[in-house]
Amino acid sequence: MRQPEPEPQSFDRVLSSMCTEPHPDARAAAERFLATNPGDPATYDAVADLEARAVEGLATLAAHPTPADAAGYVTSGGTEANVQAVRSARNRHGEGSKKGGDELNVVAPESAHFSFHKAAELLGVELRTVPLDDDHRADPEAVAAAVDGATALVVGVAGSTEYGRVDPIPEIAAIAEEAGARFHVDAAWGGFVLPFTDHAWSFADAPVDTLTIDPHKFGQAPVPAGGLLAREDAALDALAVETPYLESRSQATLTGTRSGAGVAGAVAAMDALWPDGYREAAERAAENADWLADELADRGYDVVEPELPLVAADVPESEFRALRDAGWKVSRTGTGELRVVCMPHVTRAALRAFIDDLDRIRR
Repeated sequence: MRQPEPEPQSFDRVLSSMCTEPHPDARAAAERFLATNPGDPATYDAVADLEARAVEGLATLAAHPTPADAAGYVTSGGTEANVQAVRSARNRHGEGSKKGGDELNVVAPESAHFSFHKAAELLGVELRTVPLDDDHRADPEAVAAAVDGATALVVGVAGSTEYGRVDPIPEIAAIAEEAGARFHVDAAWGGFVLPFTDHAWSFADAPVDTLTIDPHKFGQAPVPAGGLLAREDAALDALAVETPYLESRSQATLTGTRSGAGVAGAVAAMDALWPDGYREAAERAAENADWLADELADRGYDVVEPELPLVAADVPESEFRALRDAGWKVSRTGTGELRVVCMPHVTRAALRAFIDDLDRIRR
């Protein structure tokens, strides 16, 4: 018997995701390029041209010194970009590093995304996680104490997934530079919000070697559309392998076949929204986060003050479960706090309904 066609997830009550509904132009562009493979750019030259535009757009957002000539590519997401950043740094660290990767280490704050744990396991490097300060940011003194001559990469986070915090990027970059290590910024989620803040996080603010920035998060591109950028070509050259049976004779990406839909959607989203649309979305999200934080604080909850549009609050487990039972898609931090991400699809009306449900649960 034929089953009913399933419907995609509604975003009406999704408050925990760092993905959002794609812009209509991005959705249409993705459909046009569904069958194309940017993993073989010599064959699929139209989508290869689009990928060059995508990289230039991302590099512009991240204040790369020469956006039109920036190195990078559209990844499947932040995980792939972070793994590739570790791989590139490992391969570039000292003489013979490709054979001695198991002797190398990566230093990252405890707030670093779990993709760095995957990268360490896959690539045979040691991951050294260092403590945060009292405001959930990387502690530069702890970073300095952890690096040594075998440190291939130091990581800074610009928009942490649990608290939306931005590490002191210039300070950590200076530590990496002094140690002879590469420096990577994970701005997978924060990268489309940070250009409209006064945070120091980009290529213009510090000697950043590689940077993760994902169009399929706040950039409103379809999934999958992540991004890896590099200051210089050598970072991608260190990833290249020969591809003898393709028209393209080498490849620096992690996956072979890739999504042309993601590339085309990312370009369409940036064409439609950069800069004013993204600025308006970032400002609206910040206002919503501040409003929600105030509402929760007024009800006596311990709230982590928002830095980027993400709210964490110490809501009891029973109330958290009841919110989930009421259909709200909310998540928790590692220490159990309620976590709400104010993405572009999260409206003030939805947040008011959320608070109304919380009040009903509390009664």
